[in-house]
Amino acid sequence: MVPVRPKLPRHVAVIMDGNGRWATAKGLPRSQGHRAGADAIDRLMDASLSIGLENVSLYAFSTENWRRPITEIRSIFDLLVEYIESRLEPIAEKGIRILHSGSRKRLSAKVLSKIDKAVEVTRKNRNLTVNFCLNYGSQEELLSAFGKLLEDRQKKRIGRGKPVSAKELEKYLYTYSLPPVDLLIRTAGEQRLSNFLLWQSAYAELFFCDTLWPEFDRKSLESALDWFAGRTRKFGGLENE
Repeated sequence: MVPVRPKLPRHVAVIMDGNGRWATAKGLPRSQGHRAGADAIDRLMDASLSIGLENVSLYAFSTENWRRPITEIRSIFDLLVEYIESRLEPIAEKGIRILHSGSRKRLSAKVLSKIDKAVEVTRKNRNLTVNFCLNYGSQEELLSAFGKLLEDRQKKRIGRGKPVSAKELEKYLYTYSLPPVDLLIRTAGEQRLSNFLLWQSAYAELFFCDTLWPEFDRKSLESALDWFAGRTRKFGGLENE
């Protein structure tokens, strides 16, 4: 039985690291590691639904991942297309809403059509929101958001001479519909943010674990949530204020 937790994070972000190392350790091609990682996403979604989480963001492919060998990139996007085609119906039936955060540039028409279909088919679902951060980089997101903000100001002839507020800028972020990240989990022993949701994670609790992503399961998630429940979050103030 899952223990009753005094508090749950409204938004959990996950850097899914370790697919390649998992495959290499087993003498398998890296593509098999990514396939095993997709199965771990299924487990995470089911566990999140059962526990009662509201929003989960997953770092699926970063803007820096384009530096990887073209064969690996192709296998990742082929797997993405296959994943959506095979999982979209059960995901929708479970009441999961799919979102996409990231640049649409460099993504093929086929990949974009699959992503758009997943977002459209699940847009009314409210049991859990899963935000796939694909072709995502936080610095790119912030530069893009600021550029669009200034462009809109010029077009609408508003806000000239006024400083940009955080609230105004946030309207242009990919994640505008989501609350700030409360808990950020990174697997596989690495302890860095890697350009992931930097603005959104300003006051996130950071949980690092050695578990490789393909081995991440409900017990792993519960360990992170139990750790989060024991944290005192002061947001720059004092505990008893």
